[in-house]
Amino acid sequence: MDSVVTTPVPALDKPLMHYGKRTLDRVAPGSEQPAYRLLDVCPLTPHIGAEVEGVDLSRPIGEDLAEEIRQALLEWKVLFFRDQHAFDPQSQLAFSALWGEPEANPFFPKGDTVGVSRLAKDAMAVGTENIWHSDHSFMAAPALGSVLRAVEVPAAGGDTMWADMAAAYDNLTESMKARIESLTAVHDWVPSWGALMTEAQVAVHRANLPAVEHPVVVRHPRTGRKLLYVNEPFTTRIVGLSDVESRELLDELVLQARIPEYQVRFRWQPGSVAIWDNIATQHYAISDYYPRRRVMERIAIAGVPLS
Repeated sequence: MDSVVTTPVPALDKPLMHYGKRTLDRVAPGSEQPAYRLLDVCPLTPHIGAEVEGVDLSRPIGEDLAEEIRQALLEWKVLFFRDQHAFDPQSQLAFSALWGEPEANPFFPKGDTVGVSRLAKDAMAVGTENIWHSDHSFMAAPALGSVLRAVEVPAAGGDTMWADMAAAYDNLTESMKARIESLTAVHDWVPSWGALMTEAQVAVHRANLPAVEHPVVVRHPRTGRKLLYVNEPFTTRIVGLSDVESRELLDELVLQARIPEYQVRFRWQPGSVAIWDNIATQHYAISDYYPRRRVMERIAIAGVPLS
């Protein structure tokens, strides 16, 4: 009998250099795999992102269907619905209400409907969301999720990517997991949003939005699964570490979202809708379409303090 030859995997002392197998569990080990009767779930990767078919989001959603959609979101972390051409801002508000109340972003332009933000980009307004981030992590109770509707999209470009932060945590070394288990980090909007403001404008917003602290490793508020919760624009430092040690550790942790195995990429079309779990994921809006026009409308869903 021929012997089986396995190729050795090189050991590299670099945070992102990791050949071979990665742990990519769609749900926490030991959890039940959900079954769906009222919708069709078409995975885009084995563990994050799925297109949902057989649902018209412009029509009233009964509780049985709502519960299957909520379960699918917990399983896949981001769901996509295509050809929702009758899905208007009122439908968007009704859909997001399946999870909770809308939460305003004080820095986003308002749309024509209360609770809906309109993100219009063109030759005069360049897209600036092309950095891995978690919405509203600078708030004491970060947004639970977001619903995004494509109003106008370029013929090419303007995709969005999401990263699974459970996978990002699962694939850290055991020594890194032990190191960060009890750490907290400061999240602040000033280095990003505040960079576009005068000192007086920063002072006005600061009164309502002080810097906050969240655990570096959080447990998902609905599944209890451990997630890595730091992001580039809003996480400014780790509490209790020197400036140098904090910066070095954050630099390594925020890079985890950039690993392709943890990601899904979605090509928008008119009538496309996405909802994502904002605690379990980070996202990146690819800004490769300038100066062409891209218009999206977004609702953030109010969350709870993280632990």
